[in-house]
Amino acid sequence: MPAGDVAVDPRRGIVSFADRGGRITPGQQRAWERSWPRFGREFAELGDVLDASGHLDAPRWFGREAPLRLEIGSGMGETTAALAAAEPDTDHVAIEVYPPGLAQLLMRIEAADLENLRLLRGDAVVVLREHVAPDSLAGLRVFYPDPWPKRRHHKRRIVQPSTVALMASRLRPGATLHLATDIADYAEWMLEVTDAEPTLHNPHGGFAPRPDWRPRTKFESRAEREGRPSRDLLLVRVGDAA
Repeated sequence: MPAGDVAVDPRRGIVSFADRGGRITPGQQRAWERSWPRFGREFAELGDVLDASGHLDAPRWFGREAPLRLEIGSGMGETTAALAAAEPDTDHVAIEVYPPGLAQLLMRIEAADLENLRLLRGDAVVVLREHVAPDSLAGLRVFYPDPWPKRRHHKRRIVQPSTVALMASRLRPGATLHLATDIADYAEWMLEVTDAEPTLHNPHGGFAPRPDWRPRTKFESRAEREGRPSRDLLLVRVGDAA
């Protein structure tokens, strides 16, 4: 499942999705009713998990102090849940707009009894800009975002100079921005944009070897069979925290 689409709002510029709606299955609906109040928040309902500065108060939401990783566009949640399960000492927030995907991820949370994963439905660009403190994240992931393949639509891609600068600013020095795509043109675009961001360092000098720890999903396996291997970028935030 690709990450959330990008739309362009003339008042706000790039936003991280176009709301596609979608039908929730009965099982997903039951999981939503059981678990959304605990594990999820709508963008407009963040008040109880924000600090006095309006930034996300992860210790309040998770009930502990731990490094925090954020994912933009969790899709149906297969990778998200697996990575959260593999890192029990790290907290994870997944931002997605697609209700069936969020509901499916709630089912995965229940099945694996995950305590270190929370879900947020809303525009990731606005969340980053308004509700994530600078120099606060231990990591940020954007896996398989919509490539908007037509040239006239490239401005809708979430990986743009302005959004990459925003993402980098929310990372702690030494933390990693991880991008992945199976679209060759978008991979080259990502490399060009991230190479131009002065607060990011690419220790591989290009695309990184595929990390063994990134789960291989059915989506990725199908893309490989169709001749679209995935490419990963692992960028490190440089500089000192303010």
